[in-house]
Amino acid sequence: MRILVVEDEAKAATFVSKGLTESGFVVDVANNGEDGLFKALNIDYDLVILDAMLPFKDGWSVLQEMRRHHRLTRVIFLTARGAVQDRVKGLELGADDYLVKPFEFSELLARVRALLRRRDERRADVVQIADLTIDLLGHRAFRGDARLELAPKEFTLLSLLARRQGEVLSRLVISEQVWDMNFDSDSNVVDVAIRRLRRKVDDPSPVKLIHTVRGMGYVMEARGRPRDE
Repeated sequence: MRILVVEDEAKAATFVSKGLTESGFVVDVANNGEDGLFKALNIDYDLVILDAMLPFKDGWSVLQEMRRHHRLTRVIFLTARGAVQDRVKGLELGADDYLVKPFEFSELLARVRALLRRRDERRADVVQIADLTIDLLGHRAFRGDARLELAPKEFTLLSLLARRQGEVLSRLVISEQVWDMNFDSDSNVVDVAIRRLRRKVDDPSPVKLIHTVRGMGYVMEARGRPRDE
């Protein structure tokens, strides 16, 4: 497990880093917000421990930028800012936990381990295919950095295809799962919805994700060549 500690106080950074290393973690340290953000965006950490008050870029901004770039790494604020409004702000910005200084290392370690035990839960809430990211809980989807503007049924359809990527879904399955209705062979509701979804998801990108399997249905998978129609 790899952890990033973003802390400008050298004594505190050394104390936390030493304790986590002795507990079996690989630890990197950044002593200002800009370096911390760079590392958080470019290195795959299991968890970030983040101070709120940092040089160059404060912890609030670091977390906002992480989430804006769809970095869902778990974050614990470790800060002297202990007012209720500060805790609420941190959690609302997307932090997973908030611990106020001064603190006992044993409590920090327990919180770290508790979050890491649950790390796979968040991954199950996010589906990634090529540069398509779907936040199932937040009902948001992105192609690269561009947010896709989807109607509710379009988001449900996209989520269904993505969660069962690589599996050919028949029109019957799609109509039952998305519209909660039996499929009428004379109806083109599924085909129309797929065409609309393709215009938003696939048309702007050379990598096509939604493909037709003739006589069977539709499948989602990344292909660099034009899809079969």
